[in-house]
Amino acid sequence: MKATETAAMEQAGKVNWVLFNPKTYATLLYFLLSLPLGIIYFTVAITGVVLSIGLTPIFIGIPLFFAVAKLLNGIVVFEQSMIRQILGLPAPSAAYPSNPRSEAGQNWLKRMVGGFDGALFIRNLLLVFLRFVTGIVFFVITVTAIALGLGFITLPVVHIILMNEIQVDILEKSLFSYFHIDWTYNQQYLLYVGVGLILFWIALRVVNGLMQVLRRVMYVDEPYQRESTSLMEEQVHEPIPSQYDEYEEDYPAQGVMRPAHREF
Repeated sequence: MKATETAAMEQAGKVNWVLFNPKTYATLLYFLLSLPLGIIYFTVAITGVVLSIGLTPIFIGIPLFFAVAKLLNGIVVFEQSMIRQILGLPAPSAAYPSNPRSEAGQNWLKRMVGGFDGALFIRNLLLVFLRFVTGIVFFVITVTAIALGLGFITLPVVHIILMNEIQVDILEKSLFSYFHIDWTYNQQYLLYVGVGLILFWIALRVVNGLMQVLRRVMYVDEPYQRESTSLMEEQVHEPIPSQYDEYEEDYPAQGVMRPAHREF
């Protein structure tokens, strides 16, 4: 049951018909914005951690450190929610504090210290660093792949404009001339546009594949796996009604001693 739900959730975020799916172009816009966002996240994380460590002797760094940990968690949650919005995944159920009354009477510093998780802080710091690296790599791959496809598609228009404006023939020494293929410009235009459409389709497929990689890097499916695990545990620990209960209800008088009546 757990494996089936996990597989269904993974399939829910897949993108089909990439050319006509709005998720594809939302992913494309996301990767174009990933470079500046990754730089901002990385700068905030490094600056906050270094300042909190440096200001620890004057006791300002201690609350600053917990504030940075809270901020890193907010960045990771924001990125995960953005990926869910793009892929159309449902929002996970909210986790409520186990004892809200005891936390209500504490000040903000005690609440920060009580809610601090060292393993979660290290994981969020690593995720922000990975978000910075993947933001650069995915931005370069996205721009290169899309520009290559659009370059071939718009090549006929560029050639016509250059020929009419400054009389420059960019197709004069093309591959057709090296292989002595006597094609007209219109035939070459059709070939370039066809190759450009194929490359653009491949580029969109690559962009969607990169989103699936980022989905796993940012632990987007972790809340769903945790929910399915807790549901399985509840089903395992749920008491199973015994068949003997129904048997006893159907025959309540069986096995009960009845008083004997003697007739005189």
